[in-house]
Amino acid sequence: MTYQDALRYLQSFTNYEQQPAQAYAAEHYDLRRMAMLLRRLGDPHLGRVTVHIAGTKGKGSVAAMMASVLEAAGYRTGLFTSPHLCDLRERVRLSGRAISPADLATLVEQLHREVESYHQEPVYGRITTFELLTALAFLHFQRQGAAAQVLEAGMGGRLDATNVVPQPDLCIITPVSYDHVEVLGATLDAIAGEKAGIIKPGVPVIMAPQDDAARTVIAQRCYQQGAPLVDVASRAKWARLSQTFEGQSVQVRGLKTRFQLTTPLLGAFQAENAAVVALAVEALREHGVAVTRVAVEQGVARVRWPGRLQVLEREPLLLLDGAHNGASARCLCEALQSDFPHRRAILVVATLSDKDQDAIARELAPATDLAIVTRVAHPRATPTEALAAAFRHRNVAVQVADAVASALAVARAEADEADMICATGSLYLAGQVLTLLGRAEEALDIFSSSPEHAAGPTGVIP
Repeated sequence: MTYQDALRYLQSFTNYEQQPAQAYAAEHYDLRRMAMLLRRLGDPHLGRVTVHIAGTKGKGSVAAMMASVLEAAGYRTGLFTSPHLCDLRERVRLSGRAISPADLATLVEQLHREVESYHQEPVYGRITTFELLTALAFLHFQRQGAAAQVLEAGMGGRLDATNVVPQPDLCIITPVSYDHVEVLGATLDAIAGEKAGIIKPGVPVIMAPQDDAARTVIAQRCYQQGAPLVDVASRAKWARLSQTFEGQSVQVRGLKTRFQLTTPLLGAFQAENAAVVALAVEALREHGVAVTRVAVEQGVARVRWPGRLQVLEREPLLLLDGAHNGASARCLCEALQSDFPHRRAILVVATLSDKDQDAIARELAPATDLAIVTRVAHPRATPTEALAAAFRHRNVAVQVADAVASALAVARAEADEADMICATGSLYLAGQVLTLLGRAEEALDIFSSSPEHAAGPTGVIP
């Protein structure tokens, strides 16, 4: 099987990322189906240190930091995330590097045999693309001798394909906010309940700062499962010390350790994510996983995570961020206003149709002088008319461009050297921008060889 054959095979299955939302129920998301497939494959998801992460925003960044820290501590680490920006191989990484085309093709060929055998009598329904990718990740980690794995839940948590490890070493729940409401529920309580479905009996839980409703649900689930809960908001202190275009310096005081961290990831929300990782490491230590303070500092300094407040160009400043719901748009707005002040802001915006366009426009409007609305190349792309109307309703000047390339061209024509362009609204948009700029390869290897580009203690953004 060639690499292209493998891609065609993966894409031939039901792919809920490409389709309108389906009810988050066992008829569509059945973990028994995933468990049966893994049994056929020899249970490749077992036998290594496992960190499982769910949440609405920040989970990818936390997962990348966590994997980098474990790698720096000497654990050969697998990382499974979604969605990808430019290349499907980004979802399955070992030691920060995306799976090779040859390895992916070999594993898909193995999966093909077991899937076709199971589909002769699919007692729990037919396997999906995401389930195949999850199984592929476990196989890759097993074959490459990974000692640890960091798993990012794709959506929800309770019925997510990643929720098959019966006893992970640690669970992390990043901030929960409104997203996938047609699938996960229309209230924060309901969404938090689905995210909290990853919590297992006795397994420590690190909870990022949450709204009250989500905090209550997560705490109740921990109590019911006898799972020790660490609330980052009350158990840690963190402060941003400085920031440059290359990164920022963050001080974190955990339960037992004080960390001086530098990271190339920008924004106050990444400082919070670093605090989550610091407390996660302390919990892993209690669980017998050896991770030193130095490994934390090295791991956080080395990780790169494209598409999250990423500086692509300087004059004019070109930023890229995958904010795709109201809460993440609010974080982006705060970052643009606080970290990049006194700049006229031109936004290139595209979203998916199942997102809350009004919430995104509402949160971004205070930091937007001009919104150039466009459409991503995706089956669920929001029509430009609907997105433009959301920004106009917020009294934001709007121009419309039919494609991402033309939207970037309009933004460049409108911007002076001192202005700022920010492309945002979807990780799919982020991926298309990176591809257009010839920088797709940057998303394949997320661990730098050294922390030399991290922010220094006295750096500031001009």
